[in-house]
Amino acid sequence: MKKYVIGLDYGTDSVRAVLIDTENGAELSTSVSYYQRWKQGKFCLPEKNQFRQHPLDHIEGLEQTISNVVKESGVAPETVVSICIDTTGSSPLPVNKEGIALALIPGFEENPNAMMVLWKDHTSIHEAEEINHLARNWGGEDYTRFEGGIYSSEWFWAKILHINRQDEKVKNSAYSWMEHCDYITFLLSDHQDLATFKRSRCAAGHKAMWHESWNGLPSKDFLGQLDPSLAELRDRLYDKTYTSDEIAGSLNEEWAAKLGLTTNTVIAVGTFDAHSGAVGAKVEENTLIRIMGTSTCDIMVAPNEIIRDKTVKGICGQVNGSVIPGLIGLEAGQSAFGDLLAWYKDILTWPIHNVLMDSDSIDEDQKQRLKEEIENNLIRNLTLEAEKIPLSETIPVALDWINGRRTPDADQQLKSAISGLSLGTKAPHIFKALVNAICFGSKKIVDRFEEEGVKINKVIGIGGVARKSPFIMQTLANVLNMPIVVAASDQAPALGAAIYAAVSAGIYPTVQEASRKMGSDFEAEYFPQADQVEKYAELMNQYQILADFTENNMKSKKKVIAGSV
Repeated sequence: MKKYVIGLDYGTDSVRAVLIDTENGAELSTSVSYYQRWKQGKFCLPEKNQFRQHPLDHIEGLEQTISNVVKESGVAPETVVSICIDTTGSSPLPVNKEGIALALIPGFEENPNAMMVLWKDHTSIHEAEEINHLARNWGGEDYTRFEGGIYSSEWFWAKILHINRQDEKVKNSAYSWMEHCDYITFLLSDHQDLATFKRSRCAAGHKAMWHESWNGLPSKDFLGQLDPSLAELRDRLYDKTYTSDEIAGSLNEEWAAKLGLTTNTVIAVGTFDAHSGAVGAKVEENTLIRIMGTSTCDIMVAPNEIIRDKTVKGICGQVNGSVIPGLIGLEAGQSAFGDLLAWYKDILTWPIHNVLMDSDSIDEDQKQRLKEEIENNLIRNLTLEAEKIPLSETIPVALDWINGRRTPDADQQLKSAISGLSLGTKAPHIFKALVNAICFGSKKIVDRFEEEGVKINKVIGIGGVARKSPFIMQTLANVLNMPIVVAASDQAPALGAAIYAAVSAGIYPTVQEASRKMGSDFEAEYFPQADQVEKYAELMNQYQILADFTENNMKSKKKVIAGSV
């Protein structure tokens, strides 16, 4: 009998399900659902770096996508043996004692603080600074040392601490907090005891300062010095964590009925999208997997005997088993990649939304058709023009820190900058500068890994940007001075989740073997162009000069503000 698995991948804007043949990784059916409340901009304040998502967006998308792939594929429900969920992270949300999200409870339905705090929410910058200061000065264990030595406002404890200080009602009503990948897994599972539910090793290790060497999460003594509520919360979280080749439970009766499946389907332990994406792209030692979308995550694996007790500075954590059980998973990334180009697109399309759409000169149908035509063709046309601009021509220099810097050396207070503008600077020049910036930011990550002794022999790109923009990928190959191959799958994270699901169901004995059999093929390869590499190296030097100036200037401002306070 054929056996199938489902990978469910939660991204920033949408959730997608894939139904996969365990024999060869063939995709039988796929379905995507866009978050309707998020699409309307609800519960978000971009000017304050507040990005929250209502769990109903995720629950509705879960039901829609999985039921769609089961129905469209026509497979017998009993042949779907396992489901695994991957999500963005750190994206925690508060729950009550029964594991129900607070935003689903009367009185909290419209409260952003009761919702999922999305990975890109940076409202907890000051709390992250407090965590870093305490970790270095309290006289005990530095709990940030396996997190790259710097704790980020994008991560678990900083976000919870911020919410607890902002909202007494949420603080008092939240029995526990769950990462998004754990929450959706718990929702589907028949294992409904929060105290013993299997939490994700990937989420806990990379974002919550969990580590084997101190037997779990940071101590209550440490957390209590930040806020007594965190010390109390620790008792209602977890000590053990689990890798995604393990079973979290079986599909419960309620969700089996909703999805058209049976309760014999097992639910694997959840994980993060980038880490499952690496598995979907057949990650191996000395290979850097670049998941390139709104932001990037850069994933590597290394054996224990190579890493030993060494800590790689300035990355987003090193965790045993977070990608492949038995190997150390290493994570880095950029807080904005595609988001930087999307920001520029928003700037350029401002007149469309605020002038054209209010015009009385043309009818509503013409307005809509013009709007769609410009929006659909803008990036493509900018790309075509930017490709024509020779590197010998004056091109502005930009930084990729439009949403702060994730790695190397997290600092979410940093801002982007552009220099070298003149009256001759046109829109394609700025676009080319922004593409250069995201590639230079990528080079800084590669350099940090290699400076820390983690050798990179191969780069694999996955995600929408990798597949859709040869211009960006060729620029990246020139900047890195390395060949880059691109995974053919449109759904590498969902495919990786399906691979974990296949192992949890006992179809394959190891993640490595399942990845070799089911993982994505490759569709393109980009090689460095010798005549361009040296020119990009010169532009990289200009990027570094601007980066140093901007960072030092911001540090000076912070000192002045601190002194005045």
